[in-house]
Amino acid sequence: MRRRTFLGAVGGASAVGVAGCLTQENSGNGDGNGDGETENGTGNGNGSEGNETDDGNGADESTLEGTLQVVTYESMLDGENPAGPWLKDAFEAEYPDVTLEWTRLPDQGINYYIERAAQDVEIEPDVYLGLNVDDLVLVDDNLGDGGLFGELERDGLEHADRVRDGLDVGDPHDRVLPYDTGYISIVYDENEVDEPQTFEDLTEPPYEDALLAQNAQASDPGQAFLLWTIDAFGEDGYLDYWRELDDNGVRILDDWTESYSGAYMEGERPMVVSYSTDQVYANEYDYDFSRHQVAFLNDQGYANPEGMAIFEGSENADLAEAFFDFVLSNEPQAEIAQRNVQFPAVADEYVDLDEEFDQYAHVPPEPVTLGYDRLRGNLDQWVDDWAREFASQ
Repeated sequence: MRRRTFLGAVGGASAVGVAGCLTQENSGNGDGNGDGETENGTGNGNGSEGNETDDGNGADESTLEGTLQVVTYESMLDGENPAGPWLKDAFEAEYPDVTLEWTRLPDQGINYYIERAAQDVEIEPDVYLGLNVDDLVLVDDNLGDGGLFGELERDGLEHADRVRDGLDVGDPHDRVLPYDTGYISIVYDENEVDEPQTFEDLTEPPYEDALLAQNAQASDPGQAFLLWTIDAFGEDGYLDYWRELDDNGVRILDDWTESYSGAYMEGERPMVVSYSTDQVYANEYDYDFSRHQVAFLNDQGYANPEGMAIFEGSENADLAEAFFDFVLSNEPQAEIAQRNVQFPAVADEYVDLDEEFDQYAHVPPEPVTLGYDRLRGNLDQWVDDWAREFASQ
């Protein structure tokens, strides 16, 4: 989910089953630079103390040395309480002879690395942290099947089997390991509008000029919401649905920050496409909960697992595997979840979250997403067709 950076000063398909309580914004499609956003700033700062079930990492820290370069989105590194600096310190403490070096994702997102690979230009990072299925589809549509990232050597990953059921992105080449997931939903002000129950509700008079959405070309939540409507209405019906939304006054802004931290928090409209973890923020910053209600249209939320992969040609696959196992261990999973305000990738028995996080992070009755096979060969066309009519709203 491309992530959102929550600004504390503001205010002044196929089912994906995720038990318990969970997008970075960044375009990945080359049509905009995205937000690089993750809702963060709400974690407790100390994470989980670990469970007895955590049996350590598979790699022998005494034999590992060198520098592991990891590219990731901006809000993993910046913001009120980002996960990146914590991960670096904790990983280097686990492996004293290894240095974790962060690299910021370029403005072009995944397309930067697709272009370098197409031109046979060296790719410096070893690991990409923040991939979703949309990125993989773009890679394979442009480079051919199985491009850019290497197939995982799962025999060397002790913690890979901890990932909960339903988070497989459907990659036929097994290049990606999930590390968190989140759900797109509607956030609304119950003082102004009733809870919308269905997609069709948003096209009715009570919701005229009420909804804020994001540009599907430049925003991860925007693209996820678009794909959710394709899942609901089909590729032959989604544009007709968007025309009805348009007739009812939907306002499309560039990204999540502009739509949520700007227009919604400033009271310009009473509904916004956002995340089902919104009340975690409302609780953290003592906001009025009546303005932070979560609605699951059709009793659904659009799931957006995020993953990590190793670039082809990396000479540090052993360090990358150690990092992947570390990320999927108990304490890092709790820290990532609470700092990114996403749900963990691992099963509940391996992670201990704050009671308040569990209370305020909502899971939809039916998580849905469009998988690799459905998106392959279609994603670009769907987004382009949508953009020709609605991107300039």
